[in-house]
Amino acid sequence: MADYKDAENTLVMETTKGTITIECLPDGAPGHVARIKELAREGFYDGIVFHRVIEGFMAQGGDPTGTGMSGSGKNLKAEFNDVEHVRGICSMARAQDPDSADSQFFICLDDARFLDRQYTAWGRVIEGMDVADKFKRGEPVVDPDSIVSMKVAADL
Repeated sequence: MADYKDAENTLVMETTKGTITIECLPDGAPGHVARIKELAREGFYDGIVFHRVIEGFMAQGGDPTGTGMSGSGKNLKAEFNDVEHVRGICSMARAQDPDSADSQFFICLDDARFLDRQYTAWGRVIEGMDVADKFKRGEPVVDPDSIVSMKVAADL
């Protein structure tokens, strides 16, 4: 097993383009981090596509239907924090209601500071941004890249 600073708060996401390692930020978003780890441990994210990938902005996934209209069925209370939405930050997608985040998340491919304090940032990519940069683009993406598996590093 690789040597992770905090394996219980590190996610290893195998994608169709390679591995992305995410350091979770439980201090800023404890509820979101707990839920994402719970879903990862259930295998919820395995096979899910990145259905919306916008050049210079972000890559979004986490919807079991691949449409951007669904989730796990459990909304989360917003945990807006001081984490800046810069390249590599992982944050929750949501509808208009601030407390509507569920299982969909996005990885910032570039700085998106206009999202600060409006979306719950819960992690940062510590390895594999070059992998995220390779995801096919689109809204929706034709023949999208997917998460092969997402696991908590402590379980590997």
